[in-house]
Amino acid sequence: MLRRIYKGLRSVTIVEMMVVVIIVSILTSLALVNFSMNSEKSLDREAMAALRTLHSAQSRHYSEKDAYYPSSGSIADNGLINDNLHVSLPEGANRKWNYAVWSSGCARATRNGGNGRSWYITVNEADETPNIGAGCP
Repeated sequence: MLRRIYKGLRSVTIVEMMVVVIIVSILTSLALVNFSMNSEKSLDREAMAALRTLHSAQSRHYSEKDAYYPSSGSIADNGLINDNLHVSLPEGANRKWNYAVWSSGCARATRNGGNGRSWYITVNEADETPNIGAGCP
């Protein structure tokens, strides 16, 4: 009687199972690569937006005090930059970017971890478009 019940059922072979596992793993690896590329692009956009904010803050600081912040050299502490330029850059151990500003009006964002890429913007740039590289002094 049991033979009659199981007679219509067909079992799955190990080769068919391996093919399914291989296909699923290939699709997963493609999805992960696409996700990581999109994550890095969004992080770049975050840095560009913060640099535009620093650009505006440096211009405002110059119009109020007739000098860029800091008065000489550079500052790479997000807390000091936030307090003196009245911006809201991310602080703490989990931040994705390290920011620095120079007395020349230049601002730079360097990737914290990751591949160490940098974006910079100077106050005299009319189009306010951040540039890739480490162009600040």
